[in-house]
This record gives sequence, structure tokens and C-alpha cells, in this order.
Amino acid sequence: MSITPVREKWKGTMTDRQRFNNQMHYLPVDRCFNMEFGYWRENFEIWPIFKDNGITNNGDADVFFNFDKFAVVSGNVWMSPYFEYKLISETKNAKTFINPDGLLAEVPNDGHDTIPHYIKASIVTPEDWEKCKKERFIRNDPNRKVDVAKILATHPNDRDYPLGVDCGSMIGKIRDMLTFEGLAYACYDYPEMVDDMVETCCVMVEDFLDQVLPHIDFDFASGWEDICFKNGPIVSVDFFKDVVMPRYKRIKKKLQAAGIDIWFTDCDGDVRPILPYILEGGINCLFPFEVNGCAHPSELLDAYGKDLRIMGGVDKMQLGYGKKEIKAYLETLVPLVNRGGYIPFCDHRCPPNVLQEDYLYYLDLKESMFGLK
Repeated sequence: MSITPVREKWKGTMTDRQRFNNQMHYLPVDRCFNMEFGYWRENFEIWPIFKDNGITNNGDADVFFNFDKFAVVSGNVWMSPYFEYKLISETKNAKTFINPDGLLAEVPNDGHDTIPHYIKASIVTPEDWEKCKKERFIRNDPNRKVDVAKILATHPNDRDYPLGVDCGSMIGKIRDMLTFEGLAYACYDYPEMVDDMVETCCVMVEDFLDQVLPHIDFDFASGWEDICFKNGPIVSVDFFKDVVMPRYKRIKKKLQAAGIDIWFTDCDGDVRPILPYILEGGINCLFPFEVNGCAHPSELLDAYGKDLRIMGGVDKMQLGYGKKEIKAYLETLVPLVNRGGYIPFCDHRCPPNVLQEDYLYYLDLKESMFGLK
């Protein structure tokens, strides 16, 4: 489907690629990089601007709103194959199934977006892990081979937009596989097993990077962890420092050798207890930086200076309160955008309680405040 943008692209004198790289390196820019993180599924069902124009997903929404182009290349760095989806039971109110990570999960049947209730993990003991590793984490699996030519055909090295290389997850996907409680217990009951899981995640990412870094000119690296909640990390600080950070350093070495010095990770919640070790490991940008689960972005940018970048950090709660609150919050971000190393957008998927008219006001206000003057 051909998408006709509903908004004009922000005026500028630089390419999206130049702008992103300059902004992330505290260098002069024509204007702020313009992007958003996306929307809940319900937004596509209730906002008339999406429904009337056939916009049904976040990728199409980025084109529809004419945001600056931003892309990431990912590899097969997790289970291969995944567990087969299997419906276990279904009632009027909920259905229970085995998900791709092998978890017995339950979701409500009313269709609204929500985190599933995880009942049981398939991986509990070292014996479970060894079987899973042997079957689903095979390094020379043909499905892990990257078609570099295909990537270059889609994202040529002389492109005009920033392209990232995904560095996967060192512990977040393990949390997905073991469950929150399962990981908490396993760190103490089976520390050698968890260490081997982290090592396996690292090796899978290294194998992927070895295939693409020599051939593709990336602008940044990305990752995903989601190992924090509003009270801090779900693993101990010592565990993160001793087990996770050394693997980050190995990946950092490969990235730096390829000239990549911007690396963000998507981790919700309060990252402050582990942030020194995130930075030491090589990750120097937080994304999408949830405000209510952590702090106003100025708190961390003031504390860490130019060692840290943040992408996101626009409080989604304020977007739901109305125009006055939206304007007041965006005004607190002006000094951060001016200093560089910060790109403002909603601090997770925009939720459906945000009115369409208020969201469009927010986009207009962003342009007037952070666009080309």
C-alpha cells in the first residue's frame, strides 16, 4: 500500500543521517531529529486519523507522519527455532498458550494490549537449559547466516538516513525465557546456568556482528534489555557488573573496531543503580527512557554529562493530561535539546488514553520548538 504523508516533513538543511550523527555527538545541527517510538494497537483502532487512512502499524505511521528516517538491521541471535505456538485452553475470559519462548502464558480474551500473565517456564533447571541450548542455540544453524547483499540492496552505504546494527540482549531475553521470578531464583540456585545463558547470548551476537560489520557502514548500535522496573533492576547490581557488563565490553570492542561509538539499549524502569556499569560496558544512550519509572531526563544528563545520551523521555502521562500539560513538559526539554545528545519523543508507545487532537498538538508543538528556526 502506498502511504501519502499527512504532514510535511520538517524543513532542514542536513540529511537525516548527518543530523542524527551530529546530534548524538554534540555537534551543531540544523534542527532536532524528528522521530517517535510508536503507538499501542488500540490507537490504530480508535484514532480517526489512522482508521480513515488505513494506517495499522508503527512502520506505516512513521511514513504517514513524515518522521525522519531511522532504521535498524537485526540478525537471528536468539532461539532458532523458537518453541511452536500451542493453544492450551480457552474460556470466555482468557486463553492459555505456549509462547515462542516456551512459556505457558495467559492473556484476556477482550483483545486489549497487555503484558501476558506468565504461569510456567519451560526452562527451569540446568538440564532444561542444556537441552534447549543443544536444540535451539546452534551457532552454525544455516538460518543464522546473514544475506549481506540483500541488506546492502535495501540500506546502501551511501544512504541519507541513520542505520543501526542490533546487538540483541544479554539478559532481557533470558528474563523472557525464565520469567521474572524464574530469573531471580536462577541467579542464586543455578548461577553457572545463568552465566552460560548470558555467554550464549553474547556469542550469538558476536557471530552476527562478525558477518555484517566488515561490509555495512552502520551509524549506531541498538539493543534491548527491559530488566528494570520502577524500583530498580530485577537482577542484583553485582550480577550485572560481574556477569552482564563483561559481555557488553566484548561487543563494544567489535563495535569500536568498526567505527561505531553510539550504542543505545531499550530498558524500561529505573536504570540508575546499574547505569555506571551500562556506561562502562559501552552502552552510552538510553531509549526510550520512561520518566515515571526513572526520572526526568535532565537528572541523568546533568549527572553524566556528555558520557550519556538519551532518546525519548517525553512523559506519556503528560500527553494524556491535555495541551497545557504537554506544553509545560516540552518546555522543560528545551535546554536538553539545545545541549545535544538528546532526541525527544514519547517515552514508550503512545497509549490510547491520549486524545488524537492532543497528540497532533504535541507534534505541532515539537516542530515549533525544535524544528528549523
